Amino acid sequence: MGYKGRIGVEIELMAPRGSSRQTLAAAIAHSINGTIHRRFHPQSEPSQIPGTPILENLTLGFEVRNPHGQVVVTCVDDLTLQADCDRTHPPQAGWYRIVSDDIRLLRLIQRHSDPESPIEQVLAPIGALFGTSPEPGAGGMIRLADQVGPPIAIAAPLPGERERPCELVTAPFKLHELDKLGDYLAIARQLQFFAPKEGATHLHFDAAPLRHPQVFRNLVYLLWTYGPALKQQWQTNPHCQRLGPWPDELLTIVQADDWNELSWTEAQTRLSKLTFTKYCDFNLKHVISDRPLIHTFEVRVLPVWLTPEPLLEAIALMQKVIERAIAPQPVSFQPPLPLYEPSLLLTLTNIQ
Repeated sequence: MGYKGRIGVEIELMAPRGSSRQTLAAAIAHSINGTIHRRFHPQSEPSQIPGTPILENLTLGFEVRNPHGQVVVTCVDDLTLQADCDRTHPPQAGWYRIVSDDIRLLRLIQRHSDPESPIEQVLAPIGALFGTSPEPGAGGMIRLADQVGPPIAIAAPLPGERERPCELVTAPFKLHELDKLGDYLAIARQLQFFAPKEGATHLHFDAAPLRHPQVFRNLVYLLWTYGPALKQQWQTNPHCQRLGPWPDELLTIVQADDWNELSWTEAQTRLSKLTFTKYCDFNLKHVISDRPLIHTFEVRVLPVWLTPEPLLEAIALMQKVIERAIAPQPVSFQPPLPLYEPSLLLTLTNIQ
């Protein structure tokens, strides 16, 4: 039983100085006779404000639509990409972000505000819902509060070259469409985009075939054994942010004698006792949860490659891992292999 699902790819890039993610989106749109559309992109970041541990952001991204109106690529910000940006650089005209301490308010803004609006007007539709108007503040900021006074959101000029980070996010590919990655990367190279210091590539595989207790355990066993060696082989970027291992308790749960006899709902109940985060080497959170709009298994340990060949090889290898996980034969548990073995990839590629 082979893996037939679609694959989404996220490649973190950095625009050269004087350029931006909009430049790459426009060039890709031109190459396919498509169109480019501005959009809001939600992100979270740690806050330095006492009593507010997390700040929620809407930053400006750009959709590329093909001649049929379908989104094929988005170019968005990634707040983990910091080292290559000059924080003292003055804001670029027309670039801003919207900040709030409540993600629900940002979802409301994302739904009702126009990302094409200038900073002075972008919060006005939300102000109308609350019966207030945005007010200008220091440094070009626009503040929106309710009638009693607590802030709803602030729109602020985008600081420190934040227009340069570019996470290139593809629409899910069918397997025969993966060669388009080479086209996108060729355009990025022509525009002198480069790999950021903290950059990574993320792969999203359709998780539907993995939502079964035995298949899920097989996947956990395979990556528990081979994951460290794969990171060594792929030379995972040591500066990459938001990576890490699974909880140790995961192995205990899937090793239960009755695990394979459980329904998926029963397996989810046991797994819900653990605290899963998406910020790990192999993200299982959206495999387990019923809440995401799209269920994917995410591989987060790949570096940024500016040519397609190593990326396509990594995709093919992960397909082999998934195909082994969904095969009828159970996988036997093995402890993590040494970080490097000359025969490792041949062994993994030929798992039966």
